[in-house]
Amino acid sequence: MLDMQQKLKIFKALSNETRFLIFKNIFTGGYACSLEKKQSGVEVNPIATCVSTIAEHFNFSLPTISNHIKELREAKIITVEKKGNKVYIEPNIETIREMAGCFETLVANFDKNRELFFDEKLSLK
Repeated sequence: MLDMQQKLKIFKALSNETRFLIFKNIFTGGYACSLEKKQSGVEVNPIATCVSTIAEHFNFSLPTISNHIKELREAKIITVEKKGNKVYIEPNIETIREMAGCFETLVANFDKNRELFFDEKLSLK
């Protein structure tokens, strides 16, 4: 279960436009690694993204992209694994599901919380 500090790390990591775009494209499959260049004997998930492929989409150096990826990894919204001579990245679905659950709870309790905290009764128009 994510504690408050971990949730804040996630929001902080995603508040940077470059990191948000990297995460979005990792999550939606917007980057495709060149699997024909993979090393023999190295098992690679076909939906994984490699760092070098991400770097091709930005005007930043590979170390800069690596720093952004480090922030996303520390926020636990991606997983990073070195296989052969490449570093592969995938979304951390469990963390994303937990964050989605937090938002679902907020939405489900929106009216009740509004009434509780702001003494407002919502009227249907």
